[in-house]
Amino acid sequence: MTTQPDTSPGTGLPAGTDTSPGSAPAWGPAASTPPPEHTPPMAPGPGEPDRPFARRVWSGRPEDPHWARPAFLGLLLATAVLYLYGLSASGYANSFYSAAVQAGSQSWKAFFFGSLDSANAITVDKPPASLWPMALSVRIFGLSSWAILVPEVLMGVATVGVLYAAVRRRFSAAAGLIAGAVLALTPVAALMFRFNNPDAMLALLMTVTVYCVIRGLEDGRTKWLLWAGVAVGLAFLTKTLQAFLILPPLAVLYAVCAPVTVRRRFAQLGLSAAAMVVAGGWWVAIVELWPASSRPYIGGSQNNSFLELTFGYNGLGRINGDETGSVGGGGGGGGTGMWGETGWNRMFNSEIGSQISWLLPAALILLVGGLVLTRRAKRTDLVRSSFLAWGGALLTTALVFSYMAGIFHQYYTVALAPYIAALVGMGATVLWEERGRVWASLTLAGAVTATAAWGYVLLNRTPDYLPWLKWLVLVGGLTGALGLVFAARLDRRLALAAAGLGFVAALAGPTAYSLSTVDTGHTGSIVTAGPAGASMMGGRGGFPGGGTRGGFPGGGQNPGNGTGGMPNAGQGGGNFQPPTGGTGGLPGQSRQGNGNGQSWNRQGGMPGGGTGEGGMPGGGGAGGLLNGASVGSAAEALLSKNAGDYTWAAAAIGSQNSASYQLATGKPVMAIGGFNGTDPSPTLAQFKKYVTDGKIHYFISGGGMGGGMGGMGGGREGGTGGAASGTTSTSSQISSWVTANFKKVTVGSATFYDLTQPTGGS
Repeated sequence: MTTQPDTSPGTGLPAGTDTSPGSAPAWGPAASTPPPEHTPPMAPGPGEPDRPFARRVWSGRPEDPHWARPAFLGLLLATAVLYLYGLSASGYANSFYSAAVQAGSQSWKAFFFGSLDSANAITVDKPPASLWPMALSVRIFGLSSWAILVPEVLMGVATVGVLYAAVRRRFSAAAGLIAGAVLALTPVAALMFRFNNPDAMLALLMTVTVYCVIRGLEDGRTKWLLWAGVAVGLAFLTKTLQAFLILPPLAVLYAVCAPVTVRRRFAQLGLSAAAMVVAGGWWVAIVELWPASSRPYIGGSQNNSFLELTFGYNGLGRINGDETGSVGGGGGGGGTGMWGETGWNRMFNSEIGSQISWLLPAALILLVGGLVLTRRAKRTDLVRSSFLAWGGALLTTALVFSYMAGIFHQYYTVALAPYIAALVGMGATVLWEERGRVWASLTLAGAVTATAAWGYVLLNRTPDYLPWLKWLVLVGGLTGALGLVFAARLDRRLALAAAGLGFVAALAGPTAYSLSTVDTGHTGSIVTAGPAGASMMGGRGGFPGGGTRGGFPGGGQNPGNGTGGMPNAGQGGGNFQPPTGGTGGLPGQSRQGNGNGQSWNRQGGMPGGGTGEGGMPGGGGAGGLLNGASVGSAAEALLSKNAGDYTWAAAAIGSQNSASYQLATGKPVMAIGGFNGTDPSPTLAQFKKYVTDGKIHYFISGGGMGGGMGGMGGGREGGTGGAASGTTSTSSQISSWVTANFKKVTVGSATFYDLTQPTGGS
């Protein structure tokens, strides 16, 4: 490598470059020479003293403006405060994963496998990496909402920090700060970095991956490709094949643009792939080689195989909709199904748009602007490579999300947030530096205009929520855009004021939605950001609150979302989530709630259920597919009594149902059939042997789609979907055998069967 020139403070451009409006461009299509391959100092140069670590943390790079590092640290602090605000309101959040966290804090075997209970009956339907930080936290601090969710908050803060570092390396400190702020204030990020689904860790690891690739593109050092492979491997252990979505564009980018020979580039990519396989494959190899008789059943699989789960239900099935144990699915090219519409506009529609798309138009416009600006650059130009890295990650992930016909939830889109934020930060600052050129100022103005107009559209979808805000966004954004058109002719302070006004207008909508998100507790398997009615899951036969397309048959009214809802339900509050706060439960009763991803913590159930606590199908004491049961003190006392004499204090159909009782009692509760009750574990013969051997005390009535709704099946991870198991499913067989042969015990409105007291039969 040749010696690289120094850069001007805060710009990333060669020292001495004139960046005033109207000056000759330092790089870009009008430059007399291609843009230089400048690299900021990586370590103290000759004669430069090695500053103490504390001073480097506070003051940052020597070439940074004095405000840069304090502003960055302030951004991290503000993000932490925002995400920690009212954190405990979400309780155990997704009880499915919280139960696994509790199990992992009690048993190292459960920790390793990601088991739902400490007696290791069955695992969650994901690899366990996302559970490990939370389980360690609970081991240290004890089981609580904060112990479970604070690690997620820290991942959010870390993601903002890594994104800043990645953008700042090639662009100005302002670019990094803009990117970090945009990420922190994206509504779905404010949701998922306070929630215990795997997506928080996945977003962090994907951001780390792009950072490492960009570092590798700087000087061609192999170690950065190795670290990128490790990050992807760990991401695979977080959410399987979703981790691989950004690999194609990043691999092609490095193969073409790395500053080393072709042979070395491909050798490095091979080593990176090997690092990925080792980082992600060690756990898979152990699980597959471990005797099935002495490990938990692999939840979500039909053959007790993690590889089957990976390439089937969690792999190609998500793309084509042919998941074993799933119903619905959308058709490509604008099809609709249980998981909503598919097509090029999916990220903008009423189901997804308010979660992620606020600055998506700006990101796409600025991506094009950045590539035009660097179109004459050398092959190894790092500015262009940065745009290609973040832009490629955005486009490939968004494309897959837009057309995947299998299970899809709004919160998946948090994966896009770092990519959008990086493009906005990079594009806005490089075009600002070139604002003396008409096309650059017009592109900036166009990005602000598109953002303001789209923000107005998104806010208009919830007309009763801060009705004045949409006009502030529109008028403020258009005014700022007009100022940017004439930025080269304005006084610098006026130009900055116009840019600032445009930026504030662009972030006003997502900021408001993020504040609404952190001000509301979220529980259950499916959660959405923003105020009530901000997002609705559509598709024929969709979920409650699904708008005019959605809802179970016979749904009632859901204010803000049109029609849709639960069978014969009364009012729901929007966001397609089962409402909270009511006391109804039998079909036909009115239910009221705010619908912001809340649980069914109420008495009652749905058709087919009894009058159990928090019921879903199957009744008494049953948890639901979307969330678990509300466990009363009497039921808790019953299950806790003499629980130490049994391997499992109880067994229940469906993971959400079992999780509720396990979290309440602290004792292992077997989840029959996994998440939705349709996994073939345990078999009837195995369950009978457990009972004969005195390993299970109680059977909890109802719960899970496999236990009472027959052909609807059940989804995992947060949604319906499942094989049409009907009365022939393993869980149904077990339920029928228990009810016919053991003593029924009623505690309040919950129903149990004492498996130590047979009544006869076989």
